[in-house]
Amino acid sequence: MAATPTSATQNFVPVKEIRNGVIILKDGGYRGILLCSSINFGLKSTEEQRAVTLGFQSFLNTLDFSIQIVVNSRKMDLRPYLELLAKKEPEQKTELLRIQLREYIEFIRSFADQANIMTKSFYIVVPYAPKVEVAQAATSFFGAKKTAATPETTFEEDRVQLEQRLALVAEGLSGTGVRAEPLGTEEVIELLYRSFNPGELENPIRLEQ
Repeated sequence: MAATPTSATQNFVPVKEIRNGVIILKDGGYRGILLCSSINFGLKSTEEQRAVTLGFQSFLNTLDFSIQIVVNSRKMDLRPYLELLAKKEPEQKTELLRIQLREYIEFIRSFADQANIMTKSFYIVVPYAPKVEVAQAATSFFGAKKTAATPETTFEEDRVQLEQRLALVAEGLSGTGVRAEPLGTEEVIELLYRSFNPGELENPIRLEQ
């Protein structure tokens, strides 16, 4: 029987499920995502730029695991903003203000048609590979059976390990002036939806090893 388009698409998506903001991959790996603030590096003085560069270098040197830095570029949709301006036209007290508002709306619309106005978001993907638990109960030297960890217990323990990595990355970035916050479940779902829809995203996140 031929696969449906939905099932065929799912075969290419490495995500098994998302729990408590944690991405669980089909291969058993975990991923956490930090949303990072930006800094205007070009407006800083030479000394400030040097401090940021050295801080970032120091941050990378403290890591004993790999990370993925992702820049999410999307074309900004100005239609809601233009609709809001159009609704404010009748509220203007004078005809001159209404004319100026209409001219401003046309200017924004024309500018948006001629140039790609992009919005950028910055993320860091932090991986964690949990240890493989033995499915069967093991027998100790004295003959007593060890109780194997349940999947829920294993997930909670591994989630703590991943959160420690996320906290380490966030703390390291703070030294460069960058704020980083972990994404929750709904935010991760929204980001992954955009990531696997190429028409809406310039730089899709890759979750493979």
